[in-house]
Amino acid sequence: MAATFVTLADTLVAGYDVVDLLDTLVNASAELLDASAAGLILANESGDLSVIASTSERSRLVEIMQLKFGQGPCVECFGTGAVVTVPDVDDVKERWPEFRVAALEQGLHSVHAVPLRLRGTVIGALTLFRNETGVLTEEDMLAARALADIATIGILHERTLRESDIAKQQLQHALDSRVLIEQAKGVLAHIHNVDMDEAFRTLRDYARNNGLLLRNVAERVVNRSLVI
Repeated sequence: MAATFVTLADTLVAGYDVVDLLDTLVNASAELLDASAAGLILANESGDLSVIASTSERSRLVEIMQLKFGQGPCVECFGTGAVVTVPDVDDVKERWPEFRVAALEQGLHSVHAVPLRLRGTVIGALTLFRNETGVLTEEDMLAARALADIATIGILHERTLRESDIAKQQLQHALDSRVLIEQAKGVLAHIHNVDMDEAFRTLRDYARNNGLLLRNVAERVVNRSLVI
């Protein structure tokens, strides 16, 4: 377990990529918790679910089948934010018929789904599949929850970084635009021998009257491709 957390921590800081993190997570979960396969579904910012990582094609197919029909342990886990345990897949014929068929076709006979949750927000589910029937031990369930928490932290961290980068880009764009506008004001003030306020009004009015962005007009004035 300690080695697994070290590996996941390294993935978080060394060339961080959320896909690498989740691939590492599902493989570590399957190995550490003696699962035959593992998969992870994740909701995007719009709430749409997708299979993001899986240890094998058969677990991926079962996860996709659940999303297609909107039924199964991982879907319920995401919807309720609670752990969903299926000790024997053969017992859910009435509850989740399509899931039961898909899982049994792939030789998977028990399933345990753990939510990726931070307080009241659920962003996905980690699902452990086994070839045999049965339940996870209390220790294994605690470990599964810990691994799901690591995934949640990593995903939200990535989203925060991405949003931060977007905010920084927007700020830099705004700063660059302001520089261009100030330069354009100077050009117009010099050409028309007016003060900076009048130069700005000229720049703004031209942009409005022609349905153009103020920044684009300023850039053209500065590079002398537009005379107003």
